[in-house]
Amino acid sequence: HKITHNRRMDNKFKTLFRESLKSSDTEETIDIYFTRPIGLVFALLWNKLGIHPNAITILSIFLGVGAGYMFYFPDLTHNIMGVCLLMLANFCDSTDGQMARLTGKKTLLGRVLDGFSGDLWFFSIYLALCLRLQSSLIPYTNVKWGLWIWALAAVSGLLCHSPQSSLADYYRQIHLLFLKGKKGSELDTYAQQCAIFEALPKRGQWFKRLFHYNYANYCKSQEKRTPKFQALFAQLNATYGDAEKAPAQLRDDFLQGSRPLMKYTNMLSFNLRAIVLYVTCLANCPWVYFLFELTVLSGIYIYMHKQHEELCERCSNTIKQ
Repeated sequence: HKITHNRRMDNKFKTLFRESLKSSDTEETIDIYFTRPIGLVFALLWNKLGIHPNAITILSIFLGVGAGYMFYFPDLTHNIMGVCLLMLANFCDSTDGQMARLTGKKTLLGRVLDGFSGDLWFFSIYLALCLRLQSSLIPYTNVKWGLWIWALAAVSGLLCHSPQSSLADYYRQIHLLFLKGKKGSELDTYAQQCAIFEALPKRGQWFKRLFHYNYANYCKSQEKRTPKFQALFAQLNATYGDAEKAPAQLRDDFLQGSRPLMKYTNMLSFNLRAIVLYVTCLANCPWVYFLFELTVLSGIYIYMHKQHEELCERCSNTIKQ
């Protein structure tokens, strides 16, 4: 009886685990075998205690900012604490998403906090690393980093990290649209968000208006960088009335080309970036992290973008034929 009960519990956990994922295509190996299972355990526990996903997201913000503070110090102890805090923040980030999908507890505030939390983590980390390094010597020179480290951080953060993460997320949502339809994707458009913004009353709805205004501009930046996909999306809507209603063969062809690119979207998300951050901070050479952003991750970004645009162009040509 005990063995049967354990098997039932194991099967139930596996079922809930599958339901808590967006899709196996868009999940990274580290997440599937490490982050998500731990996140689900926490999600089930906190749901049982009646804790809302938004509270978990707020907790992740404090943990992530705390990690940034720890990375300010050059000694090993503080940096190990920083690694642990950022890992806990990531577990919480995974937990709130899984919990929201399982319970349906999705709110506008939750969307705002979820998008804002990761930005706060890395802002505090970048700030801490700049303060840590500005008085140190540039390797193999007698010159201090000074303002140069701030410039390096600004370029790697604003011109690399931010667009890399936003386009990676955009490509995942596009993939989910073709894989699962609108219900399984969070693909939004600039026009859609502008329409929502304009429809909201100017008094009494300031928070919603602010969210949709900023989110519309976020969508606009994604759309501006993906002209071939925008052309494909317009074609699908014009030809079939909705991208979701495109022929199965066309959707399969797109997914076949998009699926290999998902590993690059994952590389530009959290795990690879965090691993390099951990290693460089523990080795007391965090400036290498900024160079990694500028070189390796930028190279992945350029390749991923090029391949995705070419895929969209091929699919557009198929519709024209």
